[in-house]
Amino acid sequence: MTGNGRVDTEALREEIRRTRVELGETMEALAAKADVKARLKESADQARQRMRERAGQTVARMRGQAARTAGDARTQAQRKGEQVRRNPAPWAVVAAGAVATVVVLLVLRGRRR
Repeated sequence: MTGNGRVDTEALREEIRRTRVELGETMEALAAKADVKARLKESADQARQRMRERAGQTVARMRGQAARTAGDARTQAQRKGEQVRRNPAPWAVVAAGAVATVVVLLVLRGRRR
């Protein structure tokens, strides 16, 4: 019985040691859940990080759109410039009309005085 009792004692001690380890882990988990301040801080840090990531993505997207829009505007301006160089007559007519309008307005203004 001495040999059998010794095995039982060792088995009980091992079981007690495992139970203590499990209990310690359980207590740590409960303490972490009970620490509301730390949980709120962690949650705020995570939200802050998500917002930074989203802001970075938005900035990158806006820069891409601005670059595309600027490229489109540049292309259109170049096309219009080429059209004017190839056929300046319509633009000359518009410019002459603007000059004539200014002259007429100046004449009318001079008569009023």
